[in-house]
Parts: sequence; C-alpha cells; structure tokens
Amino acid sequence: MTHPPQAIGLILALDQGTTNSKALLVDAATGAVVGRGSAGVAISYPRPGWVEQDADQLFDATMSAAEQALATVDPGRVAAVSISNQRESVVCWDAATGEACGPVLGWQDARTADECSRLAADGLDAVVLATTGLSLDAMFSAPKMRWLLDRAVADGHRPDDLRVGTVDTWLVHRLTGEFLTESGNASRTMLMDLRTRTWAPALLEGFGVPATALATIVGSDHSFGRVRDGLPIPGGVPVATVLADSHSALYFHGQGRAGQAKATYGTGSSVMLPAALPAAGPVALAGGVAATCAWETDTPVYAREGNVVATGAALAWAARMLTDGDVPALGELAGLAEDAGGVSLVPAFSGLGAPYFDRGAVSVWCGMTAGTTRAQLARSAFEAVAHQVADVVEAMTADGAADIETLHADGGATASALLMQRQADLLGRDVQVSGVAEASALGAALLAARSIDPEVAWEAHEARRVVPSQNPGGAAADRAAWRSAVSRARHTTPAG
Repeated sequence: MTHPPQAIGLILALDQGTTNSKALLVDAATGAVVGRGSAGVAISYPRPGWVEQDADQLFDATMSAAEQALATVDPGRVAAVSISNQRESVVCWDAATGEACGPVLGWQDARTADECSRLAADGLDAVVLATTGLSLDAMFSAPKMRWLLDRAVADGHRPDDLRVGTVDTWLVHRLTGEFLTESGNASRTMLMDLRTRTWAPALLEGFGVPATALATIVGSDHSFGRVRDGLPIPGGVPVATVLADSHSALYFHGQGRAGQAKATYGTGSSVMLPAALPAAGPVALAGGVAATCAWETDTPVYAREGNVVATGAALAWAARMLTDGDVPALGELAGLAEDAGGVSLVPAFSGLGAPYFDRGAVSVWCGMTAGTTRAQLARSAFEAVAHQVADVVEAMTADGAADIETLHADGGATASALLMQRQADLLGRDVQVSGVAEASALGAALLAARSIDPEVAWEAHEARRVVPSQNPGGAAADRAAWRSAVSRARHTTPAG
C-alpha cells in the first residue's frame, strides 16, 4: 500500500549528541527532510580525565533545535517524536524536585577508572563480560551512576528520591514524565543481562546501584508517553521510538541485515556489525569487541561493536595545535602531504577504547624528524582515525564467525576524502560513504514511521563508494608502524 506524502504525517526526530542537539522534521512516508534545527551543547573538562555537561542544557538545546525545525510547518502535522541519543553518559536527578543532581558525566569521562580497576581485581570483570558482553571500563555507565549517587547523597539528597539514567531516560522523563530506558541504551550500562534484557541483580550489587534508582527497561518502539504541555513540541504527541545514536545509524543503513556494518565518525567512533549472540553460555566475545543489543522491537537484534574514544576529538585537538582550531583547514593542510612521513599520532587522551580498553595508555606523537612538516603532522591525525577504526574491524572479524560485506560510513568526518580513502586502503575493502549526514536521527525516524505504518520503505540515499588504491604491502607496513606506536602509548613491546 502506497501512501501520499502527508498521509501519515511528520516525524520530529530529536538527535541529542555529544556536542550538538539536532532536530529533523521528516516526512514519515518518504523520508524527506522538511525542517532542521541545531543547538550546540557545552563540554567542560574540570580535571584531567573528567568530562562533564549540564543536564538542563542538554534538554534546553534539544528543545531549541525542535523549535527551529518546527518553525516553518503546521505543528499539527507532527504524528510522532523519535529520539536518538549519545550513549553511556549519565544523569542523576531528584524525583521530588525534578532537578538534576550534579553534572552529566560524559561517556568519555574516566574518573572512575581506578574504581573499575579495583572491581576488576575483585573479579567483577568476568561477571560483567559474561552477562553484558562489555569490558569493565570507565566508558560505560554503571560506575558513573554510583559516583553521581554518592555525590548527591553527600549534597543532602534523600537516597530514596534519587533517579539515575542514561540520556534517553532523562529526555523521555523531561518530555513525557515517564521513567523508562530503551533496551539498547540499557545494554551499555554494564548492568543489563543481555539475554533477558533485565537489570542483573549481581551487577547492581557489584556496582552499588539500587534498582529503585533505575528506570524500567522497554523495547525501542515501546510507548514512551506523550509530550507534556508547555514545550515547543505540540502537547500530546507520542514519543514513538528511542534508539541510541550508534544503533540508530546501524538501523538506518541496514535494518539489521547480516554483513551490513557501519562506522560512525563523530567525537569518537562506533563500529557495529549485526551478529547473533552465542547459542548458549556467556555472551562475551573475544578480542576487546563488545556484544550489545542494537534495538528491540518484536525481537531483539544484537550486534558486535567496538568503540574508539577519540576520532573527531583527535582531529579537533590536532586542529588546535596546527590550524587555530579550524578542522577543515587541518584537512587542507593534510592534503599537502603525500604521506605522514613516518609520523604516528595515538590520541589516547583518556586512554584507549576498543579493542584495547587500556585506560593507562597515554597519547604519543612519534616518528618526527628535523624534516617533518606541518602537513605531515596534520596527515597523521587523519591516519590515526583510520587506523583506530581498522583496529576494531580486524578484532570484530578475527574469529571468522562474522564478516563484513559492506562498511557504511557516516558522520561529519566522512566529508574528508583523504580520511575515507585511507580507511579503504588500511582495511583493504570498499567503504560506502553515506549520502546523508544525519543517519542517527533518520534511523530513529524510520523506526517511528514504521511504528505508524509497517509498510513504509524509504528510498536509499545516494552514497559514494571508495575503493582501496594502496598496494597491500604498503598498507601492511603502515599498519605495522601504527601498532608500534600503540605499543609506545601502552608502554608495551610490539608483538612479533
């Protein structure tokens, strides 16, 4: 059954990211974007390894973006709201007052790294890996939750009044008053049993997070309530779907089809590949790759994933060093060099994520000589991004149980032809670069449209395919040099 363009209305797709809140107004029948809005969100770094945001600003920026997107249309055409959100970041608030207790602890925040090491020494790491598919690491939410709860109690809040959750929970609570968390987001907390998609009592006890402070876990297309009055979004509109941003991009590109992987190039990078869990026993995977719940509708869809902590952040840092913070200018400078001249940048600003999960790693910029140029230094930053993604892809497919037919690339950094070419070269496989910049927002919007009409099918957006151009021997030599630099950053001896 084919619907006319306005037959099922518009989806207001809210995309709350690390550095921006965006909103798209999407025609539910066709996927056409008819309105846009965006508002920046601030990040603070009060101490080394600490990364904080303001919970009220995250919500206010999201509402500002929504207001911009709705400015030129009849709000009565909005049929549903969808949400995609940054993952692992944590908000704590007082249920009695509705006010946030302390800062948002960002997903990059590493203040709980020592606590994670202590818990691992007590054996909790094995339980976490077997139950949740995640490595016990400060990137994930549980230790952040405990830190915020402790601070709130110290500040005089009653423990029974405290609520804690990931960004999806905070947004839904502020929009509709419901206290819910989506299963894909919950799978990133180190507290959810991946097979049952319920909170795991042993992990709640291990991390010291009370079940009473946590939201109910629901599916991605569960009813998340209706928008309350007094907001820029029309009151009464249902919040139809919630997806974590990386999961949403995967949904947009392949809807869970085998072999259809994606790499999102944002502040950090997420590489995801749909893959079933082991048939029985622990859900853990080898090689520093996580198992995660990508989304849950009638049934859950699982995926393998590796998270790189600093990709876009690495480019931004290098731009501050070389081009007064101008990232496009950094790309132009990098394009002047034929190669990096033996220079390697390992941007372990708060340690390394997948596949290493080494919070003790330090940043290194090595291989310089008296003849090294600024252009080569700039190029090394783009090389660092491509190498880190290649590390994850290699780990993700090393056991032979899952393979990548197509790697879809999305995110702001995919605008760099240099980066995408180096990615294809280092992987030795084609890279399909998305024709849209808003894959995260559109994935959640597509799921929302299908919650209204299951027969909705949007036409594929144009993309460009980048094929390897470097000889395999050259790529292998570059990978070996990169591994040597990573070993320096980790204070280890290179393998082999």
